[in-house]
Amino acid sequence: MPRRLTRLRPWMLVTLLILLYVTAVIRANGGDALALVTLGTQFSAGIPADQGGTEGYDGQFNYYIARDPSTAAPIIDVPAYRFQRILLPGLGWALSFGSAALIPWIFLLIGLISLAAGTALMEQLLVEQGVSRWYALAYGLTIGTFGSVRLSLPEPLAYALALGGIWLFAHDRWRSSAVLFALAALARETTLLIPAAIGLHLLYQRRWRTAGLFGLISLLPFVIWQMILSAHLGSFGIGSGGAMATGFEIIPFAGIARIVLEVPAETRLSVSLIFAVILVPFVLIPTLWSLRRGWLDWRQGKLDVYSWMLLANAAIMPFVPFSTYREPLGILRFIVGLQIALVLYAAHRHHPRAMRNSTIWIVTTLLIFSLI
Repeated sequence: MPRRLTRLRPWMLVTLLILLYVTAVIRANGGDALALVTLGTQFSAGIPADQGGTEGYDGQFNYYIARDPSTAAPIIDVPAYRFQRILLPGLGWALSFGSAALIPWIFLLIGLISLAAGTALMEQLLVEQGVSRWYALAYGLTIGTFGSVRLSLPEPLAYALALGGIWLFAHDRWRSSAVLFALAALARETTLLIPAAIGLHLLYQRRWRTAGLFGLISLLPFVIWQMILSAHLGSFGIGSGGAMATGFEIIPFAGIARIVLEVPAETRLSVSLIFAVILVPFVLIPTLWSLRRGWLDWRQGKLDVYSWMLLANAAIMPFVPFSTYREPLGILRFIVGLQIALVLYAAHRHHPRAMRNSTIWIVTTLLIFSLI
């Protein structure tokens, strides 16, 4: 193999591909970087849907907050929910110095750096387990992270911080680890599943003081921010989603069942087949495998920190809301934490079949062609 190719790393490949992709997106939209924040006229111009208003996508709310946090709430679907993910728009606001034109470029730069850093951290964690670094593509080259850069979403930043937290904890730097998890939670609240798992691991080891301090550092900033949101916006941000979101389910996998049951009978078969192609290989099988492995580790007394991370990120999946399951991009963004947990667990346990199977998530990147 040529020497130059042996020096290629997954994070380099991912960075090159995302640069080519976002360049194509911007060129396809006449050089307008605002295309990266997917503005919808229902919110940006107040045009109702029945009058032709477009919905846009979640990145637009980060843009509105970054442009002017003091006036953003009236043009956001669920203000407290969107404001709770304050880290990305907060950075956009701070670094743009009042220039709205800079915000999409700042989001892009943060996304590029975060995607590269997160993939590099995943590489390092894998190499330290004696596993090929190329399995890091099961994180960096999937729609939940790769596609989120194009859409100005917080996942690349949030999970890069979370991976940094995992790496630091693995190297016995739990205080610094907790700080990164605290920042990750302010980027996306679902990352809290990872420090929660680590906290359970510490409790399981009877490291009471460390568990308490770790939990306090990881969680306190998020709790304080939630209280600020409640005081200023009238509600806590924690919840199941934005406009038209449904609550977390009580019956396991009811969110998936409702996809089938709540569509007209004449389209039920076709809709079921379409969602099966997405949900079965990329969500259901990994979830069930993870739950089974976690249960076996519990019964056999083999629980370690990677078991807890796998269990925590898989245990929530049966109760994920219908509104998340019915949106393919939404559910594929939600499972990024499970992707990380499964890949690291399989690497730690030297489970080659699970490692190979994890690369199926790379297929989800094909959805980027629908986002141009």
